[in-house]
Amino acid sequence: MLINQSIISDIIDIIAKSKDNAIRAIDHQRTLMYWHIGKRVFEEEQQGKDRAEYGSFLIKYLSEQLQPEFGSGFSRRQINLYRQFYRTFPIVHTLYAQLSWSQYKLMLSLENEDHRTFYIAETIKNNWTVRQLERQIYSNLFERLLLSNEKKSVLAVAKNEKLPSDAKEIIKDPMFLEFLGLKREASYYEKDLENAIISHLQEFLLELGNGFSFVARQKRIHIEGDEFFVDLVFYNRLLQCFVIIEIKTTKLTHQDIGQLQMYVNYYDRMEKLPNESPTIGILLCASKNDAVVKFTLPEGERQIIASQYKLYLPTEQQLLEEVNKELDSFEGKENIDNK
Repeated sequence: MLINQSIISDIIDIIAKSKDNAIRAIDHQRTLMYWHIGKRVFEEEQQGKDRAEYGSFLIKYLSEQLQPEFGSGFSRRQINLYRQFYRTFPIVHTLYAQLSWSQYKLMLSLENEDHRTFYIAETIKNNWTVRQLERQIYSNLFERLLLSNEKKSVLAVAKNEKLPSDAKEIIKDPMFLEFLGLKREASYYEKDLENAIISHLQEFLLELGNGFSFVARQKRIHIEGDEFFVDLVFYNRLLQCFVIIEIKTTKLTHQDIGQLQMYVNYYDRMEKLPNESPTIGILLCASKNDAVVKFTLPEGERQIIASQYKLYLPTEQQLLEEVNKELDSFEGKENIDNK
C-alpha cells in the first residue's frame, strides 16, 4: 500500500505550530498576570496616606512575602516593574497577544508614547524577535526615520494606515551595520563589505526596513558591448520597485552618483514592468557631502538616495545630537521658505 510521504512533514508542521501557539498563549497569560498584579499593587498603593513612603514599604513587604515561595519573579525590582507596566498600559484589552513579556519590558524603557506605538506596530507587523526589537530600539530606528519623514507619516506607515509613497519613508540615513563585525579603523575593500553584507543578509534586510527581498549580487548588465556589475539588487514589495545598492568605502563623489544613475536608468528601461514603480538607487557610502549630492542630481530627484553607513551603534547622546541638528536645519529652511 502506497502512503503519501508528505503526511509526515504535514504532521510535523502541525505539531511545531501547535507548540509555538501554546508557548505564545502561556506567555500572554503570564503577561496578563503581571498586568493584574501591577494593577492590584497600584490600587493598594493609592490608599496609603504618604503614597511615596507607603508604596516603597508595600513593594518591600510583598517581595518578602512572595519571593520565598514564587522565586525571583517577585523581587522588589520585578514588582515595581509590574506596577510600571500597569501604569504604562492601563487598559488590559490593548495588550497584544503577539508581544511577549520580554518585548513589553523593552517597551517600558521608552518614555514617549509615540515611540511605543511605533515599535509595537513594527514588532507585530515584522514579527521581530526580542533581540531584533532591542537592536531597533537601541539604534533609534524611530528617530532615524524622522530625519527624512514626519512623525505622523512614520506612525501611519508603521500601523499600516498608509503605504509608503516615497523611498525616504522607509530608507534610513545613516544605516548602522555593526552586525558585520568590521573594524572602523581597518582598511578594507568594497568587496569585503559586500561579502560581509551577504554573510549577514538577514540582519541587513532588517536594517534596510520593511518589504525588502534579496534579488542578486554583482548583477551583470550589458550595454552596447560594455559590461557592468551592480553590487546588490533588492526588490521592495511595498514600493513595488527594484532597489539597487552601490557600495563605496570612500567618500562619495559625483562620478559615483552618475554611475548609479546609469544603473537606475537601465533597470527602468530594461527590467521594470509597466505596473511597477521607478527603480530606486542607494549609494551606501562611508562619508558624503550632502551639497555635492544635491547639486549633482536634478532638482526634485527622488530615485537616488545617498545613505552613509556606520560600522558601530552610536551612543544615545550622539544620535540625539545628530537628530536635533537635522531638525534645526529643517526648521531653519522652513522659516526661510515661509518668508
